[in-house]
Amino acid sequence: MAYPANYRYTNQHEWVDAKGDVATIGITDYAQHELGDVVFVELPKLGTKVAAGKSFGTVESVKAVSDIYAPVSGEVVEANGDLQSAPEKINSDPHGAAWLIKVRLANTAELNSLMDAAAYEAFVATKGKEASA
Repeated sequence: MAYPANYRYTNQHEWVDAKGDVATIGITDYAQHELGDVVFVELPKLGTKVAAGKSFGTVESVKAVSDIYAPVSGEVVEANGDLQSAPEKINSDPHGAAWLIKVRLANTAELNSLMDAAAYEAFVATKGKEASA
């Protein structure tokens, strides 16, 4: 899987696509693959404040329920309502149509602590080696 080069990534497998002071957040292809078939997504309401490193919602799959962590701090300005009726989009298009929320960034400098695509790919590659060891 090629990870979009303009996105930033966390070690919890979330991605951020920042444009100006608004950041779109989702989970990575690696995360959706590990989860398996996604059956439900719980997202915050508009106006909710999210804090970097803190849970803002959950993704439920046939395997487990997993928290989703905010890679950056800010206020939710949009949530992807399409995922309520079609949560499986996360499995088919995790870096595109299955974005989770959009936040107005509280501190754009937080983006600097996140991995770029090359660093994230290297991080994911080590996860595979740990699992097979």
